[in-house]
Amino acid sequence: MPRTCARAQDPGNASTAPEHCDEKKIVITGRWLKIASIMDEEFLEDELITEPDEFVPRINEAEETADIFTFAQKIPDVVPRYKYDLEWDNFAVIPITTFSDWWENRVERDVRKAVNRAKKSGVVTKQAEFNDEFVEGIRRIYNESPVRQGKPFWHYQKDFDVVKAENSTYADRSVCIGAYYNEELIGFIRMLYVGTVATTLQVISQMKHFDKKPTNALIAKAVEICAMNKMSHFVYSSFLYNNTYSSLTEFKRRNGFEQVLVPRYYIPLTRRGRIALRLGLHLPLVRWCPSPLMAGFRKLRSHWNNRINTSHLKKNLE
Repeated sequence: MPRTCARAQDPGNASTAPEHCDEKKIVITGRWLKIASIMDEEFLEDELITEPDEFVPRINEAEETADIFTFAQKIPDVVPRYKYDLEWDNFAVIPITTFSDWWENRVERDVRKAVNRAKKSGVVTKQAEFNDEFVEGIRRIYNESPVRQGKPFWHYQKDFDVVKAENSTYADRSVCIGAYYNEELIGFIRMLYVGTVATTLQVISQMKHFDKKPTNALIAKAVEICAMNKMSHFVYSSFLYNNTYSSLTEFKRRNGFEQVLVPRYYIPLTRRGRIALRLGLHLPLVRWCPSPLMAGFRKLRSHWNNRINTSHLKKNLE
């Protein structure tokens, strides 16, 4: 095993420089404050860091020095094990027992109605094979609109090969679930098995079929597949967002997800890193902004992006 970290350039992000420490890829982000982390740490199956005091010095042997190293524990290991500075990552999680337990005891009545409505509307959900036909279906969903949830949609108008490559990662542990209407893919979930935990890589449905509730049907099918495969938890990204009144948080709550907090550690590697930790400068800028200011910014951003989306729809109709 290598004793040093060998730098490798990432042409896709000039501020990110992958390193390799003990066969783990380290990425360093940031400009004036450089923060090192393990690439795709939430998707790796083995325990990431067993002896932080032995692992951390090797990061500083890299060509590019970081100021802070951060790593997190993984669900279901949520009790802090180390004495470093920490913050809490929050996740939306369904503990998996049986499908009937989720259906009868965890979801709201309106969710059961939505899943039944999807079925009555002709929506069929099933585990899908990842092939070119499925990729083309994903691409059609991506290209429905340049704006989603009031923000520019970064998958919009990607070509077929890019869509295929981005959705081919961790293929041996991935599961694709499709929602079909008249045999057309109108929504999908891609989830990844990490030990006994299934975590979503993407959940998306066509907006024009919102009335048929395909996303609710996809969540139900995902829980069914997780229970069938003896998964312990189903994770759907974050539970809470910067917006206290997020509709996505409410959607997850109604669908039986609950908030689980996982410790994330920050270890200073330089004097700058120690000062930044003391002042809280390692946290995202949004954490420092007053809630009313952020709410106003989100409203303005949503208004502007919705104007872009309206123009896009008009062009498609012409």
